[in-house]
Amino acid sequence: MGRRRGFGSIRRLPSKRYQASYAGPDQQRHFAPVTFETVADAEAWLMEERKLIVGDLWKPAAVRIAEVNEQARVQAAHREKRQALTVARFAEDWISQLDLRPTTRRDYESGLRNHIAPTIGQTPLELLTKAEVRAWWATLDSGKPRARAKAYQLLHNIMGGALDMELIDNNPVSLPRRTKVRGKRAKTVESLTVDQLKRLADAMPERLRAAVLLAGYCGLRYGELTELRRRDLDLTAGTMKVSRGVVKVTGGYVVGDTKTSAGVRPIHIPPHLIPVLRQHVTKHAAWGQDGLIFPAPNGGHLHSSSFARAFTKAADTIGRPDATPHTLRHTSVSLAHEAGATFATNKARHGHTSDAMSQLYTHSLEGADKRLARQLSRMATE
Repeated sequence: MGRRRGFGSIRRLPSKRYQASYAGPDQQRHFAPVTFETVADAEAWLMEERKLIVGDLWKPAAVRIAEVNEQARVQAAHREKRQALTVARFAEDWISQLDLRPTTRRDYESGLRNHIAPTIGQTPLELLTKAEVRAWWATLDSGKPRARAKAYQLLHNIMGGALDMELIDNNPVSLPRRTKVRGKRAKTVESLTVDQLKRLADAMPERLRAAVLLAGYCGLRYGELTELRRRDLDLTAGTMKVSRGVVKVTGGYVVGDTKTSAGVRPIHIPPHLIPVLRQHVTKHAAWGQDGLIFPAPNGGHLHSSSFARAFTKAADTIGRPDATPHTLRHTSVSLAHEAGATFATNKARHGHTSDAMSQLYTHSLEGADKRLARQLSRMATE
């Protein structure tokens, strides 16, 4: 027989278990989805159902079961999706959404392609462990510490992005404190002397001679040098404006801003270079105001490897096999310092940046760069 109660009813079944039921707000009788071993258990179920009705949270048991099943299905699908999200796939999407300079994007994509994707790229993102990271680190070429350190930092940033997006609970990219994650200490660069700079330029192909002199006396970065156009030069005033740079990326070249905001700058050209540049522009520069000053032989931007090959051959000829194209920028800074440039003037001429405090308390004097250019010419003709 059923046992009458204030809410619902409980009856004992022939199996000696208890069945609970009640009339719901929909005027239908609802039975517990299971039977109970004791009356107390059945009463507890009825009490929970009554709380739902009083709190206006009640739904038929069938609806609630369906909702629970749907939630479990969604969670399982989400879990399966997360497990299918590999380190490489997440990294590709993460890098594509970053606002990066072309050179940085190129380095990130190269690091992912060469150092991460082939080894741990197919590991599910949320399953990457510290042990796997340390095993991956051990596979990187220890003879290339700078590339190794950059690959480690990239992976750390990628997983940090995943952590920010709450795709993982912690960043597994960490190594023991005794492990050194650093590249080789930058080697000391020996600048060229005025005589070596002249002989180096003379040993270059004629179409590149002016490029060496302009970089050696004015300190342009390679991307700034090869993006110079006719409209950037005012050979009557003896000045040029540096406001852009070019970067080689997969599929072509990208023209953009200079490397730093300080890179946008006017530069006075040492007077002894004006005739050299006039002759060069007449014979070798591309046509039109937008014509490149130092174009490739077949037009377009000059590839850095083409310039480097000619430079290396010329450097060997003058007995400076250690010199690289970047040595020209070091040379420009050194020559300017020798010519008497102040720290602030040298910094402004070469588009360098420093900490905020230094920028607040250092200023380049009006006309200092022009006086410096003249002094550089006097040094060259002595």
